[in-house]
Amino acid sequence: MNQILACIDGSSYSESVCDHAAWAAKRLDASITVVHTLSPNNAQSAPADWSVILGWGEHEELLEELTSLDESRARLAQKQSRIILDQAIAHLNEAGVADVKSRQRQGELVDTVLLMEEEAELVAIGKRGEGADGASEHLGRNLERVVRASRKPILVASRTFKPIKRFMIAYDAGPSAKRAVTAITRMPLLRDLECHLLMVGQGSPIAEAQLNEASDKLREAGFSVSQAIKPGQTDDVIASETSANDIDLLVMGAYNHSRFRSLIIGSTTNATLRNCRIPVLLFRSNPA
Repeated sequence: MNQILACIDGSSYSESVCDHAAWAAKRLDASITVVHTLSPNNAQSAPADWSVILGWGEHEELLEELTSLDESRARLAQKQSRIILDQAIAHLNEAGVADVKSRQRQGELVDTVLLMEEEAELVAIGKRGEGADGASEHLGRNLERVVRASRKPILVASRTFKPIKRFMIAYDAGPSAKRAVTAITRMPLLRDLECHLLMVGQGSPIAEAQLNEASDKLREAGFSVSQAIKPGQTDDVIASETSANDIDLLVMGAYNHSRFRSLIIGSTTNATLRNCRIPVLLFRSNPA
């Protein structure tokens, strides 16, 4: 059976991640594995050398107290994680998903995803995490790392879920965008939904031919497709078009440039994710 990997962290986005995963699970006839990762840094005190100002006996006593405190914090973090996972399972069951598993893991989220994604059809993750709940200008610290590393499509949940009836593909004829179109024609996730195909840039015979090629491929797979070429700044045009066309889900290729080049010229993917108020389904052309 297909599987969806839902990554939660206890933030306000966790419920939305579960709702988006439930929607995808029903359309893909998939089970859901909910994972909560405990970073080792969350439950440990920073080491310090107190021997300079404390006597040996006092130093040993302090180390014992710090060790005990770390152990208590670790136990508390594990209990909190278990509560978060149990709440997610209950929420998914209420949403009509019966086949739900949970995993609690230590370490970094990106390592967990790479370890567990082999059997997954896609990975669901929140746009922001527990450290950025109120910071609309920031993305979660794990999001880009997961998208760049994963070999699976990444469903980035918006703050709240709403029924998905119409989706838009931001198409630039690049490898990631072509992979997105191919994947959509082969998987049932978006079948029977209305599709709007958007290319940002100046209209030209080449651009129109590229857009028509993608549109024809989608129509051959049974999709109803409208298409447009719009000039302007990519992330601004995408945000405007999603609103103007009442789009519920954005599909796009992700991170066509290296991390180094993105630092210099900026990342269109990150800018779009920050500006976009709807969920985004991301595809990489050649995951690392």
